[in-house]
Formats: sequence, C-alpha cells, structure tokens
Amino acid sequence: QVQLVESGGGLVQPGESLRLSCAASGSIFPPYTMAWYRQAPGKQRELVASITSEGSTNYADPVKGRFTISRDSAKNTVYLQMDSLKPEDTAVYYCNAVVGTVTRYFYWGQGTQVTVSS
Repeated sequence: QVQLVESGGGLVQPGESLRLSCAASGSIFPPYTMAWYRQAPGKQRELVASITSEGSTNYADPVKGRFTISRDSAKNTVYLQMDSLKPEDTAVYYCNAVVGTVTRYFYWGQGTQVTVSS
C-alpha cells in the first residue's frame, strides 16, 4: 500500500512561485511514474507534469517553461516547482503514483489548494 501526502499549496499573487511536495510512503519501487494533476472548479482533472523512476519528465503545454517536476529518490518525494504563476493555474493539485507495468497500481493524494490571485 502506498500513501501520498501533498504539501506546499497556498495563496500567491500572479508572477510569484510555489513549490509543492509529495511524500510517498509504503511499497513504491521501480518501475513507477509519479505525476501532478490539477482540477479547477467546473473542469476535469488534467495532467500537469510527470516523472518516471528513470527520470524522464513530461509537461502539459500550459505549464512548459514555468513548472519543473523533480524527485528525491532517497526521500521518496516528488516536487513541483511552479514559477511565473498565473490566475489560470488556480486549482486543487493532486499527486499521483502509478506503480508497476504488467499489473499497475494507482494511488492518489488528498490534494492541495493553489490559488493565484491579486
């Protein structure tokens, strides 16, 4: 069983930065992919960024060049550095882990609110 705990959300002004953290506990061994999703009010949950256990990263077009996903394998923690934040980045951000290949296990965190407003 894997538990994901997010932290780091908050209220910031446009142009400012935030760093989200996702600490994973439990049985998480390679191969896995960890990702950040977000869901704004009235919208579907969407992928923001992902990183594999090999270190490959992927970003959604709206955040390319502004957000950076990284991981600390020793701490089983994934980060999302968000720079140049915009009001349209306002959403609940969720950490996600997909573990395994032939049989895949999906895990979600509880979410953390990010609000970008002047």
